[in-house]
Amino acid sequence: MPKVFEHRLIEEFKERESFSRDELYDFFRYFEPNLKEGTLGWRIYDLKEKNILRSVGRGWYAISYKPKYKPELSTEIIKLSKAITEHFQDLKYCVWETSWLNEFLQHQSSKIIIIIEIEKGYEENLYFHLKDNFRHELYLNPHEKEIDLYITESRKPIVIKKLITRSPISKQTVNKNKVAFPQLEKILVDLFSDEKLFYFYQGSEMTHLFENAIKRYSINYTRLFSYAKRRDREEELKTFLNNNLKHVIMNIIE
Repeated sequence: MPKVFEHRLIEEFKERESFSRDELYDFFRYFEPNLKEGTLGWRIYDLKEKNILRSVGRGWYAISYKPKYKPELSTEIIKLSKAITEHFQDLKYCVWETSWLNEFLQHQSSKIIIIIEIEKGYEENLYFHLKDNFRHELYLNPHEKEIDLYITESRKPIVIKKLITRSPISKQTVNKNKVAFPQLEKILVDLFSDEKLFYFYQGSEMTHLFENAIKRYSINYTRLFSYAKRRDREEELKTFLNNNLKHVIMNIIE
């Protein structure tokens, strides 16, 4: 494909949050009226390989000018990850902390919770392993009463939960150690779903958080809604986005 087409494509759609396959087809046919549908498929594949185009949903695309989310891993997160991988070598897990969210918030929060999720059936083993090696206050699958009475007053608690199967997770290598952390789509869905644990991000703050995350980073909406479905919150999430962020996610939700 000529470079001039690629530059024109970027200029045409770079300000759009998303655009359809039909719009992309119309764009190319303006310059090549006889372009076949099959050729469009190869064009899309080529643009994705060059990281010019990315999928945001079935038949919907965006220009890949937004960076992928890559949080800064603290020494504490790295140490916790190392303790987990050394003791539970082949198990899936992820770890993150709520301080990562401050870049998305209207009002900065000093409250920090570390969340660790591990494969079902190993939560209790992990709890006792960390209890012997870390000084943090640890909470295993906390209920609403524990959250209200203890976690809200704890300085920097660690919450241990079951990892939902097929959760979107990434890995980053730090000093030869691989740290598994949730992708942004998972973090957003978890914040929306766990209203009691993440009580301080509810209401208008949740809207600001989602809007800033969507505007700053590349979001895979297929992944977002697939994980939300795993948590039985897909329709509620779509309603929330339609009611509060229609101007940001135009045409993404069917």
